[in-house]
Amino acid sequence: MSTLDEEDRREYYRIDDRIALEISPLSAAEALGSDLLQDDSPLFNLLSELHLSEFESQHLLRQLSDKDRVLAAFLKAQNKRIDLLSAVVAQTLLGQLSAPQPVVLSEGGLEFHQQQPIAAGSRVAIKMVLMPQALGLLLRARVTHCDREADGQHAIGTEFVDITDAQRQLLARYILQRQAQQRRQALEQNTSNAS
Repeated sequence: MSTLDEEDRREYYRIDDRIALEISPLSAAEALGSDLLQDDSPLFNLLSELHLSEFESQHLLRQLSDKDRVLAAFLKAQNKRIDLLSAVVAQTLLGQLSAPQPVVLSEGGLEFHQQQPIAAGSRVAIKMVLMPQALGLLLRARVTHCDREADGQHAIGTEFVDITDAQRQLLARYILQRQAQQRRQALEQNTSNAS
């Protein structure tokens, strides 16, 4: 492992997770573009935009809650309704994507397993739905490694490229929430095993 790989591993916290995932190669133009990728699925694009919009408005809601608590409470209730609608959209999308699969996820990239190899250095689009938040992300990535395993599968590591600050912060928030949830579950399991 190179020194750079070791530094990258320390830069971001990684979690083991299960997510709905779709990997597809990027054309040369898509690989070099810096604009947001768009998916063929209008539902997926809607879900993605919904979460980015909600994230970008959070600071306004915090400022508003200092000035008008009633209005802020009303808007938070509306956000809850929108979150419920996005969960319905996500459940519909999950039927279109593959079943959730085990991955290692960080702000910097994703590692997953699949039957087909992908050459290191290739550029791919990673479409994922992170549950239960129903967070839909479509990100560009560069394949950092593709290792054949004993069972015939390939362990494929990717590094996100041209990710926006909002996308990275949404991903970071998801990872922190999942980390906290996994710690609570481990603590509950240790408590129940001890009794």
